[in-house]
Amino acid sequence: MKKYIAILFVIAIPFSFLQAQKNDSKTTWSMNATAIEACSCPLFCQCYFNTKPAGHAEHGSFKHFCRSNMAYRINRGQYGSVPLDGIKFWIAADIGHDFSTGEMEWSILTFDKATTPKQREAIQLMVSNLFPVKWKSFRTAEGTISNWSHSKDFAYASLDGGKTGEIKLKRFPGMTSDPVKLTNLKYWAAPRNDGFLMMQTEVEAYRVGPKAFEYKGTSGFVITIDMKSKDFARSTGG
Repeated sequence: MKKYIAILFVIAIPFSFLQAQKNDSKTTWSMNATAIEACSCPLFCQCYFNTKPAGHAEHGSFKHFCRSNMAYRINRGQYGSVPLDGIKFWIAADIGHDFSTGEMEWSILTFDKATTPKQREAIQLMVSNLFPVKWKSFRTAEGTISNWSHSKDFAYASLDGGKTGEIKLKRFPGMTSDPVKLTNLKYWAAPRNDGFLMMQTEVEAYRVGPKAFEYKGTSGFVITIDMKSKDFARSTGG
């Protein structure tokens, strides 16, 4: 999952499994969250500027794909009266070879075991608004996001202690000791973000099931997004 190009917002195809909730929910919500993210594309991921991911030689053929891990921590959040501060969730995905069609390949949303059913409901609703696309395959899972931390020099997150997923990033060297930051670029449908802190992967991996993958030396970043239910209210006022 990943990406984050303007064309995705023009297409705006919602998660079918949450479409009714997305359009009709009267519950107000807000989420300020930081993502530690990495994908299979070279730094910086070309998906933000094109309709196709980077090409890769794989199993004797040349393919376009973007396979990513996204580890989120909600800094501040509310779903009605339900607090969301500190909650973590993980998304692994492949957006496919050509996302101009509005259809992505697959996505797995993993809830941290510590989250309650109501908090999981909130996450699903918010994710459906953040990623307004259609997936050929989508499912949820449960795990433990046992590590999640970042600084200006590194970022690290692991799912089930790294057995299921892992993201390890290091700062891309700039002119100073500060990280390289890309601003004024849309991140999916989030109306606000603080810019992409560009980093390079030491590893980004999803290690379970038939869709397992692992890459090194590829694109990564840290970004904080902010979104509220009123940002996605229907023009009719619903």
